[in-house]
Amino acid sequence: MENMKGKRALRIKIISMGNAEVGKSCIIKRYCEKRFVHKYLATIGIDYGVSKVTIKDREVKVNIFDMAGHPIFYEVRNEFYKDTQGAVMVYDVADRSSFEALDHWLLEMQNEIGNQTEHDNVVVCVCANKSDRKRVVDESEGRLWADSKGFHFFETSAQTGEGVNEMFQALFEGVVTAVENGGKKAPFQTQLGYTKDQIEAIQKLKNAKSDYERMGVQVGATKDEVNKAYRRLAVLLHPDKSVAPGSEEAFKILVAARTTLLKRCS
Repeated sequence: MENMKGKRALRIKIISMGNAEVGKSCIIKRYCEKRFVHKYLATIGIDYGVSKVTIKDREVKVNIFDMAGHPIFYEVRNEFYKDTQGAVMVYDVADRSSFEALDHWLLEMQNEIGNQTEHDNVVVCVCANKSDRKRVVDESEGRLWADSKGFHFFETSAQTGEGVNEMFQALFEGVVTAVENGGKKAPFQTQLGYTKDQIEAIQKLKNAKSDYERMGVQVGATKDEVNKAYRRLAVLLHPDKSVAPGSEEAFKILVAARTTLLKRCS
C-alpha cells in the first residue's frame, strides 16, 4: 500500500515500560483516545492498541504494546520486546522509586532484545509523568538521566495532556527516521549546552559509594594521581564551565573527595 506521495506505508512497533501505577496506560489513552481515565485499572500482562498517523508525509500504522509494570507479569511481557523500534519509558515524578527503577527497565529491555545493535537503535522517550502533582523528583534529575542514555525527555501529564502529543510526535519521527536510515536511529544531540561526558561525570560523582570511586582512582593512589584525576574532572564540571544540571553540587562533591584522599596520602 502506498500513500499519495508514493512512499510505502509503514508499520512500527512501540512498547511502554515502567513500574505499575506510573500512568503508562493513561498516557497512551490520552494520546489515542483524547481522554483521561480517572479510575486506576491495572494492566494485566499486555494491552494492545493501534493508531494511524502521518509522519514526514508518510502513513504510519503504530502498534502499541502497553506492558504491565508489576514484576509478576515479567514472563508475559518478555515475549514482546523482540522487534521493538520505539519505547515510552515512564516514571511518576511523585514516586522516587519509580524513577530509580528506570535502570532496571532499561536493563530488562537490553537483555530481552539481546542484540546490542538492535537495542541501541530503539528510539526511547522518557516521560516524567504526573507533572501536575507535587513532585519528589526534579526535572533536572530526569533530564540528566535521559540525556546520559541518549534518550528524549518529556514532562507529561496524562490528566491535563501536557507534553503527551509532543512526546509521541518525537517518538514516531525518530522511529520513521531510523527506518529510512536502515534501522539506525539518528545520533542524539542535546540542545542544552552540555556534553555526555559532563552528564556521566555528574552521575558518577553523585552515585559513587566511595571517594576513590568518585575520583576514578585506585585505593592507595598517590597525590599526583589524585590531583590528576581532580584536574580532569574539574575541567568538565567547574560551575564556570558547565551548565549541566547538578554541576555545582557535583563539583562540591569532587572538591570534598579530593581533600579527603589527599589527607590519606599524607
